Amino acid sequence: MAKQTDTDNEAVPEDVAAMSFEAAMAELEAIVQDLEGGQVDLDASIALYSRGAVLKRHCEAKLNAASEQVEKIIADDAGQAQAVEAADIQ
Repeated sequence: MAKQTDTDNEAVPEDVAAMSFEAAMAELEAIVQDLEGGQVDLDASIALYSRGAVLKRHCEAKLNAASEQVEKIIADDAGQAQAVEAADIQ
């Protein structure tokens, strides 16, 4: 069963949803190299492009989630990092 994304209604395959950012990025880079190499036939190119689009969305979602977490961290008066609730951020 595929997992739904937050940004659209297209399903993300479970194997991609389980990937770390680094693993997804590595596979995406390999796909780009294959496509840029021009040695892939048309049908395979379409399949690779489709897989790459899914990986790109997954990487973007991971980056957005990480960015939100970083935005929630502030330094206190002693210079120590502290996580705050989203409602406390103004």
